[in-house]
Amino acid sequence: MSLKNLFLAATLAICSFSVSAAEKPNIIYVLLDDAGYADISCYGQKKFSTPNIDRLASEGMKFTQHYSGSTVCAPTRCSLMTGLHTGHTEVRGNREIQPEGQAPMSADIVTIPRLVSEAGYTTGAFGKWGLGFPGSVSDPVEHFDLFYGYNCQREAHSYYPDHLWKNDKRVEFDGKTYAHDPITDEALAFIRDNKDKPFFVYLPVTIPHAAMHVPAKYSDPFRKEFSQFEDVIGKYSGPNVQNPVAAFAGMMTKVDEDMGRLLDLLKELKIDENTIVMFTSDNGPHQEGGHKPDFFDSNGPLTGYKRNLTEGGVRTHFLVRWPGVVEAGSTSELVSAHWDMLPTICELAGANTPDKTDGISIVPELTGEGEQKEHDYLYWEFYERGGKKAARWGDWKALQLNINKDPNSPIAIYNLAKDIGEQNDVSADHPELVKKAKEIFKEAHTPSPNWKFGQKKAPKKKKKK
Repeated sequence: MSLKNLFLAATLAICSFSVSAAEKPNIIYVLLDDAGYADISCYGQKKFSTPNIDRLASEGMKFTQHYSGSTVCAPTRCSLMTGLHTGHTEVRGNREIQPEGQAPMSADIVTIPRLVSEAGYTTGAFGKWGLGFPGSVSDPVEHFDLFYGYNCQREAHSYYPDHLWKNDKRVEFDGKTYAHDPITDEALAFIRDNKDKPFFVYLPVTIPHAAMHVPAKYSDPFRKEFSQFEDVIGKYSGPNVQNPVAAFAGMMTKVDEDMGRLLDLLKELKIDENTIVMFTSDNGPHQEGGHKPDFFDSNGPLTGYKRNLTEGGVRTHFLVRWPGVVEAGSTSELVSAHWDMLPTICELAGANTPDKTDGISIVPELTGEGEQKEHDYLYWEFYERGGKKAARWGDWKALQLNINKDPNSPIAIYNLAKDIGEQNDVSADHPELVKKAKEIFKEAHTPSPNWKFGQKKAPKKKKKK
């Protein structure tokens, strides 16, 4: 029997949102890779357009204060899957396993697909996993009924791989196939095959993560428009890219086109009104492979990029569409985060929600029914780039840097209501807020034997044979 059916679920609390078998909505969760807060037209992008993604906003709810689980790939995905912030997650950074994969989660870990599977959902994941290695105890096949894509996030640096994985079977490629296309096709086929029963689709696409790869028909129009970058060569993994600025715009156009395909399929199958589509990104924009996020104003008013805990590193777009239930064209200022998805999706699916979660269900916000709980605070910790912690409560944001050298390094305080760009540190005027930040940092952090501030970077590990 698969470990998927043997996970430990501690003490379970029955969810309050009653859903009959006939009413169970399909749930599709789309996760972009390294797209900035303003890399979507409806969030302010001006240099290219995303009309199909914008439909999620015009036909659903747009969140303006939503946050990623972390500021890099693996811990964000762990936070999303487990409903825990990085003070509690098993994975708190990118840790590589050679020759292919990342450090795994434990065999009995509680995840969204395992919980909704118990509630009668068929589950599929299509894209990038990054939470184990092929054959590990947290191989995606141990969580999902069907997986297709990159098991290893390092392999996903190139869009022209020599292989992908379908469950535990290696699928060989010629290095000339744009992997995003077969991954999307598999996801759409899964939806078509399971249209008559409730399904959960997790779609962690690799766009627009480096390298800046996209078929020429998407980048060529932008090469003319952004000809000032024609001499720039983007180098990362796989083939080099001429004019990676144009390629980035082409990548976002490509993923927008595929979102249109997805929405059209839901209508074709007549499951549109019973399907929730959620759309977000895993962290702020990257600066790799020749990408120039400042040229695109990818963060709008926010400061920072991927690997920062400033708003630009962790605040992300979040759109939710559910025709007839979520108010079309609505906007939410609810402070929410990726770790809210586990209790939210469990409530929507009629699944049991574990007591051990840092998340809150945002179902009342989506449906307009019932009282919406709010977070006491949000919390992040990150061990790279000197080590850092951050917390948000109300309009206040606390940020501590260089913890690896000095665990008592200064804590900056920002008023996001007045200073969304985090330019004015007001800690000297608010010692009481510095004190509160220290209390949150202490309360939110559970020590981990694998993640410690001040330790040297962990060596890359090899898989056990």
